[in-house]
Amino acid sequence: MILKERTKPEELQLLQALQPRMELEEKDAQNLRTLEKGYEGEVQFDHWFKGYQVESIIINDLLLEVNGTLFQIDSFVITQDRLHLFEVKNLEGDYYLDGDKFKTAAGKEIKNPLHQLSRAESLLKQLLKELGFYIPLDPHLVFINPEFALLQAPLKSPIILPNQMNRFMKNMNRVSSKLNTKHTKLAEALLSLHIKKSPYSRVSSYDFSMLRKGVVCGECGELMESYNRYNFYCSHCNSKETIDSAALRTILIYQLLFPDQKVTTSIIYEWVNGIFSPKTIRRVLKHNFLVQGEGSSTFYE
Repeated sequence: MILKERTKPEELQLLQALQPRMELEEKDAQNLRTLEKGYEGEVQFDHWFKGYQVESIIINDLLLEVNGTLFQIDSFVITQDRLHLFEVKNLEGDYYLDGDKFKTAAGKEIKNPLHQLSRAESLLKQLLKELGFYIPLDPHLVFINPEFALLQAPLKSPIILPNQMNRFMKNMNRVSSKLNTKHTKLAEALLSLHIKKSPYSRVSSYDFSMLRKGVVCGECGELMESYNRYNFYCSHCNSKETIDSAALRTILIYQLLFPDQKVTTSIIYEWVNGIFSPKTIRRVLKHNFLVQGEGSSTFYE
């Protein structure tokens, strides 16, 4: 049973919303590429893990805190006699371990994912002890990309390589499991401690005036310009979307980028660069949001 589905990180959503509307700083562009790659790997992991057939509770994307220290868990699986902590990496190419250093085949050192897994394992064990749960915890580092290779991989380690994944799943499915209220309480306790909004945002500052106005294609991310009375057409990827759907999606993007600002007909009219009439905007807002205030003070939430 999946208790918490995976969702796209807010930081990734923000950067994807900003990309077609402004020139991203290099650090933001790099961060966007990293986040997209990571999320793509996690989605691939979820697809693979659908093959797990044992009774269990699955919690994805946990952000927890122990003694003032934050740590992230990609996937956490509760079974009868064992807990499984999964760290997912979407690296590609040839790598090797040089002592405790993790390097590319060309010798460039990168952050060692084994250290990241070990840190999460240690902090999670502390938290489980505080909560009063003493179930063995197995950490796993999954390299999900089939184009990844770890040269001279250690024989005994938490690493699961792409060519080991099917065998690992078969072994997981051989272990029977029956859950009870103890397991449910653990899942509920962890979920109650999940931090919904990370305090560490790495997105550079922006404001309304500096962003390009218009309607962005939901498929390819380019600004859309072709439309008729009923539909929008993207000349870049040839996708089609109804006017109401495009309007609602564009309003939601505005809310994502400016969560503290009131949503009004006039601000959305400016946001879409006048592509939608105030009448259309007002209709979409009334159908999808609660109306607050009256007359010129009307806004929607």
